Amino acid sequence: MSKKFNIYTAIVYATGKPHIGNTYEIILTDAIARYKRLSGFDVYFQTGTDEHGQKIEKEAIKHQLEPQEYVDQKTLEIKQLFEMINSSHDKFVRTSNPIHKEKVAAIFEKLYQKGDIYKGFYEGLYCIPCESFWLENQIKEGKCPDCGRLVETAKEEAYFFKLSKYADQLIDHIEKTPDFIVPESRKNEIANQFLKVGLEDLCVSRTSFNWGIPVKFDQDHVIYVWLDALTNYITFAGYPDEKELSKKWPADVHVIGKDIIRFHTIYWPIILMALDLPLPKQIFGHPWVLIGDSKISKSKGNLVYVDDLINHFGVDEVRYYFLSQVSFANDGLFTYELLIDKINADLVNNLGNLVNRTLKMTEKYFDGEIPEGKKLTDLDKDFQKNVLEYQEKAFSYLEKYQVADALQNIFFIFDAANKYVDDNAPWQLAKEDQERLKTVIYNLLEAIRHGGILLAPFMPKVSKNILEQINAEKRDYASIKKFGELEPGEKIGDITPLFERIDKEKKLQELV
Repeated sequence: MSKKFNIYTAIVYATGKPHIGNTYEIILTDAIARYKRLSGFDVYFQTGTDEHGQKIEKEAIKHQLEPQEYVDQKTLEIKQLFEMINSSHDKFVRTSNPIHKEKVAAIFEKLYQKGDIYKGFYEGLYCIPCESFWLENQIKEGKCPDCGRLVETAKEEAYFFKLSKYADQLIDHIEKTPDFIVPESRKNEIANQFLKVGLEDLCVSRTSFNWGIPVKFDQDHVIYVWLDALTNYITFAGYPDEKELSKKWPADVHVIGKDIIRFHTIYWPIILMALDLPLPKQIFGHPWVLIGDSKISKSKGNLVYVDDLINHFGVDEVRYYFLSQVSFANDGLFTYELLIDKINADLVNNLGNLVNRTLKMTEKYFDGEIPEGKKLTDLDKDFQKNVLEYQEKAFSYLEKYQVADALQNIFFIFDAANKYVDDNAPWQLAKEDQERLKTVIYNLLEAIRHGGILLAPFMPKVSKNILEQINAEKRDYASIKKFGELEPGEKIGDITPLFERIDKEKKLQELV
């Protein structure tokens, strides 16, 4: 029986098309999920949309739509975008789902009856876009510390959740579970900026808008985002049925942006503690994508959308850029110039050129038949050893979700293969040593097979294309534990270029 692996993303707020910063999270999570499937795990990958709140109600009114009509339209756009980037999620959830709403109302009532929710009065500062309340000392120049927009004064009756009751329990869990929050910088941020200064109880209901889940026993209140949106991770995974929930929860890793780390490492774990449910095994607060050294935001007018990039550059090219450009702990930079340069250098010159010239030499020298390479020199042995070592490093990085480092080591294989071509000069061997030529071409094809299989989580279409062109029957991780599993005597497939070189100046003019 396959071992389970459950992976969740944050859910996207359904007010509009996600920009590339939001979409990077899905691409990253998809790569991890695909890697785990190829490693033999039974993967459950959940994502979706957050569809309630004051901001959505205001947007719906602005567009002269009912809120449900509005989120139906926006969610369709988001789902289509996720399909476009080739996300392999198993479940796409929506918080306007009637079953979710029933379960959330029941959770609210359960926590109220337990004494963890109480009625009070809220007066303070509120950011509508972030749906966050703030203390006076957290605000600078009247602006939200998360998004930089102006906050408003809010005053209303509200229900509160006793975060403070569980604070010590959470601190203890974080201290005893070193890898609960990664990378280390995110854990330090949570500990120093929030837990050590003490937790205020959390506002979990509102009366100033209607688009939300009503509190069963107090219909003037709608349940606020923290109990509505955050609990989606369990309501759609089977809660309150313990047997069903145990198949999909806890998350082995919960992938979220570093800007919402507070909600997922403080509020969400404490909600789970109050419900006597297991916490996520790990929360990965991934870095941002920066546009020209600054955070993506509507107010800065620097939004970039993934569908536009795919239409100009191709889906796997876009996936590769962001997966390789954003490291485990540090923000990644996006510009059109960098994207074009990386496609031309890494994909066209390195990978594409290697595959194309190796296949053409196979066709030219051996009539398209994979040769049998028996005559090994120290150069060949070193090359094979290097391929396996880079591969092992890639797997090691993937186990820690360090996707950019894993990709770098996969491309080291292609670097080594291109150097191997230059060092051996097959065109010269064709005139002087046919047996040696067989070994060189076989080693190149086998290295390409290893690299092609390793690329599957990141560039699924390109990976499939490579493996079809070399006609590799064995395409699983087990087949690359050693070097030499490509079958001699088989004919290679049709040869087609993997990528097209981009004319940088021309493309930049198109993008203006």
